[in-house]
Amino acid sequence: MVCVSTLPQSRPLTRADLEALPDDGHRYELIDGALIVTPVPSWRHQAVVLEVAVLLRASAPPHLQVFVAPLDVALSDDTVLQPDVLVARRADLGPRDLPAVPLLAVEVLSPSTRHIDLTLKRSRYDAAGCPAYWAIDPEGPSLSAWERRGDAYQQVADVQGSQSYAATLPYPVVVRPAALVDR
Repeated sequence: MVCVSTLPQSRPLTRADLEALPDDGHRYELIDGALIVTPVPSWRHQAVVLEVAVLLRASAPPHLQVFVAPLDVALSDDTVLQPDVLVARRADLGPRDLPAVPLLAVEVLSPSTRHIDLTLKRSRYDAAGCPAYWAIDPEGPSLSAWERRGDAYQQVADVQGSQSYAATLPYPVVVRPAALVDR
């Protein structure tokens, strides 16, 4: 069966438009009403996603939940993102998505998404008030972390290889980039 969807071209897209798209295996996100379609990640990318999720889950307090993409995070009606890994309050979860700001959003950088992850997505999480944002580069390997200080993100970590980052948000956990790729 072939599904055909016609998207409106005269206005920014909304969450309702996104929900009307076919479930065809593509990863669809909205940033300020613009549709972002990204390719399926590589197995290396997914291996890092799994390692980060396992690490975060092992330290998560019971009232928090760790998820991996795809899970929609609805920051507004025209901005719906799918971070590679996220931490959210269980109480904030909706019936099928997260209609609230996560406590932590993590993006694993890929050549095709690097610019979007480091600029557009980070700025949208910052504007929405997400307490912490991490970008992990498997090629380094490296981890850059930002936390909300006042009304904007400040970079709190930029660690490489075997260096450790002792995160405090959303809860204490120690991350070593090399450990995420050396499995």
